[in-house]
Amino acid sequence: MDMQGAAERADAMFYATVGEIKPEIEWVHYTTTTGSCDVTRYWTVMTVVSEQRRGSFLGVVERFWKASGYRIKTVNPSKDMPAIYATSADGFGIRVKFGYKGQAFLQVTSPCVDESKVSVPTKAANGRTYDGRPPTPNVRSAFWSAVTPVPDPAPSP
Repeated sequence: MDMQGAAERADAMFYATVGEIKPEIEWVHYTTTTGSCDVTRYWTVMTVVSEQRRGSFLGVVERFWKASGYRIKTVNPSKDMPAIYATSADGFGIRVKFGYKGQAFLQVTSPCVDESKVSVPTKAANGRTYDGRPPTPNVRSAFWSAVTPVPDPAPSP
């Protein structure tokens, strides 16, 4: 696999992950970096995820990653800046972490691959485009931005 193939694999991992998050969140591409033999893609979530909903958000992501065969390496249970780090069976590292004002960031880093040029992602972000670094989260969600805990599901009869 070359760097372009690794970037496309990183994109697919990200798109699959955010596809599992319901209700949908808004996100934007941030940047791509290359090392001597690896590629890292970064995405920024523009939906405000309240402190009360971060655990639910991370739970959705963790369950999906486990179901996808990823190995959870580290869980940071910080109240303010929680994070989950995992590794796919083919050696890609993936993480989701929260930062300032409830902004979530996702990152995928490839294992060592053959050097090549790397194109920008082909799929358009579902959030607006920003010049430079995206701002703090600015999209409100009736669900993800709510300051109440996620209600327990109704018991089955």
